[in-house]
Amino acid sequence: MMLGVLVFVSNATAVPWNNEPTGQTISTLTADTSVTFANPDHVSLPENGTYQVKETSTWFNAKRPSTGEVQRTNMIVREPIGAGKGLPAVVFMHGAGYGTAKNSFGDVAEAMASAGFVTAVIDKPAWSTNDVTRDYPGSAAVYDQVIDMLRGRNDVDAGKVGIYATSESTWVSAYLLRMDRKVAFQILLSPMVFSPREAVGFLAAQDFALAGAHEGYQSIVRRAFNADSAMFGVTNPDIRTLEPQTYSIPTLVAYGSKDVMTAQVEGTEAMLAMAHRAGNWDMTIRSYPVANHVLRLGDESTAGTGFADRYVSDVIDWAVGQTRGLKQTSERVAGIRLYQSITVPKDLHANRGLTVYGVLVHVFMLVMLLLALIVALVAFALRIHAAVRRRKGPLLGFSHGFGNQLLTLTITTMATLALFAAGLGQVVMAVVKIAWGGAPDDEPGLMVWSWPVIQVVCTLVVWAWSRVVARLIEVAMNRGVLQFPPRRGSIRAVVSGREPVLASTRLGRVLFWVTSIAMFSVLLVFAFWGLFIY
Repeated sequence: MMLGVLVFVSNATAVPWNNEPTGQTISTLTADTSVTFANPDHVSLPENGTYQVKETSTWFNAKRPSTGEVQRTNMIVREPIGAGKGLPAVVFMHGAGYGTAKNSFGDVAEAMASAGFVTAVIDKPAWSTNDVTRDYPGSAAVYDQVIDMLRGRNDVDAGKVGIYATSESTWVSAYLLRMDRKVAFQILLSPMVFSPREAVGFLAAQDFALAGAHEGYQSIVRRAFNADSAMFGVTNPDIRTLEPQTYSIPTLVAYGSKDVMTAQVEGTEAMLAMAHRAGNWDMTIRSYPVANHVLRLGDESTAGTGFADRYVSDVIDWAVGQTRGLKQTSERVAGIRLYQSITVPKDLHANRGLTVYGVLVHVFMLVMLLLALIVALVAFALRIHAAVRRRKGPLLGFSHGFGNQLLTLTITTMATLALFAAGLGQVVMAVVKIAWGGAPDDEPGLMVWSWPVIQVVCTLVVWAWSRVVARLIEVAMNRGVLQFPPRRGSIRAVVSGREPVLASTRLGRVLFWVTSIAMFSVLLVFAFWGLFIY
């Protein structure tokens, strides 16, 4: 019966997930990523290094519109020396994390400034939010404030201010383009395109597989990304930014072949479809070999990693041609072939029932484990007290070997829980390594063999608990407690400890039942995550 309940829970909480089609590709028209424009008047066009660059640091108040919260924000403006008036400008928008003006975009902002652009990099607008509760509309308002600052400069052409957005900020840029229809152009690095639930679900599912994790750990992604976060006031997972307005202006999209965080094929198709619906055919796609999520070469976590070979030059050439109104002559889709291993899980949705049950079973486990620990500590303290006072007599008084069985099963169950946590932790660390541009380990190890081992141990634990329960029933019947009606005086004899079924002391009985329920709650958590699907 216990095993049947746990198997039922595992199957009832399972979330179907279709990874088909796999191995999607888009062939580029040429491997050459260079961006060229017709220049019939043979005008001299600036490039990387044309001008010396002046850097200025200023501060302003970034106000969060929804709450009025203010973040004192640093802004670094880089401007080309001697470039004249009517210059184009670019505002840089941060991806995930907590980037600052000083540690973000320095090399590319410097390069663009040396090619005649006024560039602005600010501290990421974060306020009191975190990675889960980011205020995307509020961030968009701050970036628009910076755009207006650049437009107000006497050396900037107000009609030629664009944006440079990476990863997470491509959700912010969608809000920005709704607010400000005068943004001139956008450069998008590894755009997320789809809703956070779909985009991050794709990221996790793909990277769990690339890390070599057992399919059981991969199934955790399915359950986790069906959580109804709106129950906790978090609505970001289901924002919708894929709309025509988001891609209604001249756009350069750049991907790296080692980027394992974005759906490049479906993303490109979706962006092109939205742009064409908006009447915009000025979309340029570039894909660079060996480059990671932020178009760097190698491991992103290593400081000083450079950009893909021609990436910065291509960005500058494209932006220069755009801001001078020239006609692009190079291919729109170029570079290495775009590849996507699995489909975007567009059927993900908030499942409130699954979320409520998941929260309840995890809270119940934590409460019971804490309660069991408290009772065990009380018993331990009383044992020490009795030893100091040299008092004799049973403290717990377990009978029929139930004490040893409880200890063995508790240690086994908790060791299995620790193994589960270690296996999942190794998967997460491997995913982070891959996301930063590292290569997966040749031998995945724990994340492969721990899942089937846990399944076997859990089955044996359930079998052992069933034997304990059967033995309890047998002893209780012999004591006459389970007869109907109970044998006269049997209940009093059991409660007083004269003829114990389980233990001769109340503390022993409390410890047994609290610990048993706590261990069963651990098994329920295992069942929730699918460990009883064989």
